[in-house]
Amino acid sequence: MQFSEILSSLPTIDHLAAITLYQDGTLLARIENQPGSAGSVRVYHALINAASQIDQAAAQQGLAWYAEHTADAQQHPGKHPNIDRLLQLSQAAPGSFFHAELIQK
Repeated sequence: MQFSEILSSLPTIDHLAAITLYQDGTLLARIENQPGSAGSVRVYHALINAASQIDQAAAQQGLAWYAEHTADAQQHPGKHPNIDRLLQLSQAAPGSFFHAELIQK
């Protein structure tokens, strides 16, 4: 499946302004729900578990959902920072995770 097809199957994010990500209490990123990053907000929103975390299994799922963009990110580090972040998490020490905060509109 292509990313666009997968994206359309994920929950909507109309109620979100952004998602902030933390690791060990340090702010990693704020992903805004705006053109150019709304797709990433939708992916990350779908990955967040009941404990407001994205763990390594979720990172692997996210990489699969990004589909053809994951290969591009691997070939061009820094081009897709939201995918790079999931790649780093998937390869981090066991038990690593991101804490996520949903910022409502």
